[in-house]
Amino acid sequence: MVILGINAYHGDAAAAIVIEGQLVAAAEEERFNRIKHSAGFPIRAAQYCLRAAGVTPGEIDVVAIARDPRARLAQKLLFAARMPGRALDRLRVQHKFARLQDDLADALEVDRTELCAPVQRVEHHTAHLASAFFVSPFDEAALFSVDGLGDFASAMWGIGRGNRIAPGGAVVFPHSLGIFYTALTQYLGFPKYGDEYKVMGLASYGTPELLDEFRRIVHASHNGDITFQLGLDYFVHHRQGIEMTWDGGEPTISRLYSDHLMQRLGSARQPEAPVERRHQNLAASLQQRLEEVLLECLRALQRRTGLRRLCLAGGVAFNCVVNGKILADTGFDEVYVQSAAGDAGLAIGAAMYVWHHRRGKPRGFVMEHSYWGPAFADSTVREALRGKRTALERERCVVKRIDDEGELCRFAAAHLADGKIVGWFQGRMEWGPRALGNRSILADPRRPEMRDILNAKIKRREMFRPFAPSIAEEATAQYFEQSYPTPFMLMAYKVRAQQRHVIPATTHVDGTGRLQTVNPRQNARYYALIQEFGRQTGVPVLLNTSFNENEPVVCTPDEAIDCFLRTRMDVLVLGEWVLERTVGSQPSCTERQPARA
Repeated sequence: MVILGINAYHGDAAAAIVIEGQLVAAAEEERFNRIKHSAGFPIRAAQYCLRAAGVTPGEIDVVAIARDPRARLAQKLLFAARMPGRALDRLRVQHKFARLQDDLADALEVDRTELCAPVQRVEHHTAHLASAFFVSPFDEAALFSVDGLGDFASAMWGIGRGNRIAPGGAVVFPHSLGIFYTALTQYLGFPKYGDEYKVMGLASYGTPELLDEFRRIVHASHNGDITFQLGLDYFVHHRQGIEMTWDGGEPTISRLYSDHLMQRLGSARQPEAPVERRHQNLAASLQQRLEEVLLECLRALQRRTGLRRLCLAGGVAFNCVVNGKILADTGFDEVYVQSAAGDAGLAIGAAMYVWHHRRGKPRGFVMEHSYWGPAFADSTVREALRGKRTALERERCVVKRIDDEGELCRFAAAHLADGKIVGWFQGRMEWGPRALGNRSILADPRRPEMRDILNAKIKRREMFRPFAPSIAEEATAQYFEQSYPTPFMLMAYKVRAQQRHVIPATTHVDGTGRLQTVNPRQNARYYALIQEFGRQTGVPVLLNTSFNENEPVVCTPDEAIDCFLRTRMDVLVLGEWVLERTVGSQPSCTERQPARA
């Protein structure tokens, strides 16, 4: 059976294909059309998934989509009666979902009669739960999904056993931890869709001096219920609705916070205004309140279910700071969060839910890695290099091929140890927002100046944002206070005090690192590179950031070369091909001072 899972007509449009219960391919639309968080229909992602699977449109058995208009229908109708204008918006969206098979046929460039697969709808949060549980290594687990809003709910909990999911309860509109965090992110001057991670990084610079006020903004349950409530005076979404525009491009969301919030907290920061101490403290208060409420919900979930394993999904599950505290603070012993925990992951969740829960098929797949996107043949790399020959010559770049993997890793590790910045493009592209060693920019974590160099000259982003360490899995306990594997870079752990001076470029101001643990089963070549860097320097850790520059992560060799040429990277390793800027081709990114051992 071939199931095509889709997240459509919303931010982070994506597609995934599951054949006989095995994930074969998955990708976000943004990687192909180069529009961040691209909404609308995942045309190119769906095309890619079918190509990767070797499947024709007529061979698709089911199209699974994570939206169910019948879910919480009474609440939706009541909301529509109160806000006729928003009701028209919802009808327009429903019309798009009704045309899904037509849009898919157009995307796959076939006549509608050739696409006979029925559409099966899966409720939004049920798909989130499925996206975590059915690809996890757990046969039984407590499940929790938490985000902004989907099918009129913002959170759901349940229990997964074998090939079944039993929902236990939900938090419904207008109460939402995702809306809480997004509204305050907007207020702090970060209005773009998906900017919440910036505020999470900023929070480490402040102190939560406004925590009492934030406890009025969102209330936790203290009687054992798995729930929370917003102080609605601080928000407008329950009175005005949420206006989201996208039309196939980057989604935008209307203002969610009220004038009352500004009366209580002061004027909102404008996007281009300086970030002041006050904003740092607001971010710290926001982050701590999220942690208090979410961890209380998870403690209640653990007590309610008695289970020691947790699967977490939804956009809030990208908050690696709170994720890093789950094992110590909730009673759970094991946690699984897959690499595309947000709405892109709904594509996998809907497909897996149809296969396991509705079809009753047994489990047989575990997502141990994130590499489900396109890979490119050596001939494609050669063609890209030929096409960029003039630009490469103008930049005085040396291009050579290193076929031996050991030699390739020694070359890259030596340049990294010398303080050079290396673009690393290998194999299949990552699924989810994190670059995990196949579409990465790498640097030496021992050099404290490297963080500012990367932010200013490569990434061109806010200076307060941290960089992640990729570490050989077996060395995790040596450098961090926790050692539970986190292969998808979705947990932040405290760096051991004696190691903070060793890896300063990947140690955030609060002493944490959002780490990625790497083992040879997950990514053999990236692991070999980390090991080689460890042999040369004594530190089996690399600074890893996504291969992009204010754009979606690069997908193709052409995009990787373009990003290399317009930034200040020193070296690009493109499969077995190496591009190196020669002395004098560009001002050096950093003076080559010896790094501290």
